[in-house]
Amino acid sequence: MVVTVEEVSASLVREYLSRKGLKRTISCMDEEHPRSDSSINNRTHLRQVLHIEDLYRVNKVQKSPLRTLLEIVVKHHVEGCENDKRTCKKSDSLQEALTISSVPNSPAETASQMNAGEQNQAEFVTSNYITLRSHVKDPPQPASALVFPDTDGLTNHFSTDYPKDQKVQPPMASLQHNESLTWSQPERKTSMVEQRSRPNRMRRGMMTGPIASTLQESNKKRPSRRVEVPRLPLRKEEETRLFKEGLSATGFHPKSFERCSTDHVGSSRQEWGSAPDRAQRENSFDKGVQGRQTIAKSWMKPHIGDMKVSEMVLDDIDDDDDLRELSKVSLQQTVTVGNSTGCSMDQHTAAELKVVLLGSCLSCFSVEWTTQGFTFSETHDLRYGIVQKKGGPCGVLATVQAFVLKKLLFENIESSNTVLQSLRPSNTARRKCLVLAAAEILWRAGEEKQATIAIITGRNSFTPTGRYKSEGVLEKIIYFTLDNMKDLQALLEQHIEQFETGRLGCLLLTISAILSRSVEKVRKDMDVSTATLIAAHGYCTQELVNLLLCGRAVSNVFDDDVELDSGNGTTTLLKGIKGHCNIGLLSLFEHYNICKVGTRLKTPLYPIWVVCSESHFSVLFGLQRELLTNRDKVLEFDLYYYDGLANQQEEIRLTVSVGRSASSCQDVDADLVPPLEHCIRTRWNNACVSWNDTEPIL
Repeated sequence: MVVTVEEVSASLVREYLSRKGLKRTISCMDEEHPRSDSSINNRTHLRQVLHIEDLYRVNKVQKSPLRTLLEIVVKHHVEGCENDKRTCKKSDSLQEALTISSVPNSPAETASQMNAGEQNQAEFVTSNYITLRSHVKDPPQPASALVFPDTDGLTNHFSTDYPKDQKVQPPMASLQHNESLTWSQPERKTSMVEQRSRPNRMRRGMMTGPIASTLQESNKKRPSRRVEVPRLPLRKEEETRLFKEGLSATGFHPKSFERCSTDHVGSSRQEWGSAPDRAQRENSFDKGVQGRQTIAKSWMKPHIGDMKVSEMVLDDIDDDDDLRELSKVSLQQTVTVGNSTGCSMDQHTAAELKVVLLGSCLSCFSVEWTTQGFTFSETHDLRYGIVQKKGGPCGVLATVQAFVLKKLLFENIESSNTVLQSLRPSNTARRKCLVLAAAEILWRAGEEKQATIAIITGRNSFTPTGRYKSEGVLEKIIYFTLDNMKDLQALLEQHIEQFETGRLGCLLLTISAILSRSVEKVRKDMDVSTATLIAAHGYCTQELVNLLLCGRAVSNVFDDDVELDSGNGTTTLLKGIKGHCNIGLLSLFEHYNICKVGTRLKTPLYPIWVVCSESHFSVLFGLQRELLTNRDKVLEFDLYYYDGLANQQEEIRLTVSVGRSASSCQDVDADLVPPLEHCIRTRWNNACVSWNDTEPIL
């Protein structure tokens, strides 16, 4: 299992919060940034991944040990930076001394200088500063120079003995392309006399650098510039181990390098023998350098194309070459799950969603919407019911509740002896019904051709700019578009926890329905294109309820479209319900002659109705489909009522009588008639409703 930087960082933060006892903060983090399969829940495993076992053991024996791994890592880096600053000051003074000093005139003075350099060698190696020698106009005639990365485990700075007139030059390191291991091989002159004059001394791993072959070249000044190279914050032993392991993996062993250096290094000037032998040795050394250069580059610098871009984390980089190379990589804005491709939310789409939902990019979702999921009731007789916490998104909850009941009662999701037993489903059955209900709603919103699912991720997909108020909701959304029902149901089942138990479940389904229909088509569905789906005080509008019920965000509940003469030869088109619906709707506004509900909503394919009463949406349903087709003038049947916001504790069963049996119910005072009964009578005229010893809802 590949461990990403993001998951390791999240696990490190969770370990810190857990050790500090911040349980509420952990809960919030788990909700906004859910755990995944690659999350690390074991401290020992986390220490191994971070390679801080040594730091942990050192901390454990302290008088006051730190409790969390995050504090241990921070302490290590803070103390390491202070040590680096002190070391850099010492290294600067040493380099200044090396730069301004001249080569001694006698061998004794030369030995004295070398001994002094050995004493400061450790400090010089750990320095973060390397001095580069710029190229001169005349072609130099250096010996081949071997440069190793700046590590604490290996000595890699080079020096040489120069003639009397030659100024001592500081060590040279090539930083081109930020390679950790670079081989430098300048051009050589073919003159055998000039080659004999070159010094070939090494001392304690210090190889000779470029020198001048003539007195004129030796007097030329070579200006130098200082470049700061940051060291990786690793322990000395770790750096040495990693470097040696890398060399061993490529077939280049440090011991073989030491043997090679010992063979060619001497404390005094040595001749290479005859010219043919010397040329042969140089050629073999050149081939070895070229071969090892290729191996070292392939080990130290992986190909950018082989890296997993989705797991890359951009950090502070000081090398311009690396920045230019990384800029060529196009970071993926899509995520693939199965056969579907997810797109990260961008500010343009988020702004359109806010405008169609709230009316402005500067508006924010109310707490009623950002804390509401599709959580089921645990009351024994109401296990089918979805619980509403606060008023506002009741239209969405009631519509989803109606489709869940359709799956439970009429699609045989869970085999039961009677229909009534279907109203007490198991956890698995009602979760499956929620998946199927959401899939049906989204599929119809996408005109039964495609559907879009919006889910929440743990990080922002974009950084808001301009006239856009961020609230950390739309910025974290990624959405998937699917073109078949099977994949739609599978993806919903995979992320159903975000809808059922998540705080944003209701809002996610609403956004998914809008994206399935598309923002442009939603605007065209409305009578007024500037209308919103969420009205004042966070209430659902009829357009939003119709979008979920019928797949179109029309503004009316009558059948088909109606044209009104506006005068001056213009007409106004009012859009209504154009096809039969699986779920119906009854409205108290019809009782007051404010609107007219068409037969397509009054007589749906299933005996389930969303009830609009007193600015609130609830559900009314029956158990037999026959009551929709029975044309008898005398009829009696039961209807069940559920309101997720009413803190309902028991089942409400209503007995509806139509015809002769309803004659005894006409003498009731009209002021005491519950609004629900008025809604029922818009469907069954002059019906008598019995509450069966249940307290009527007024």
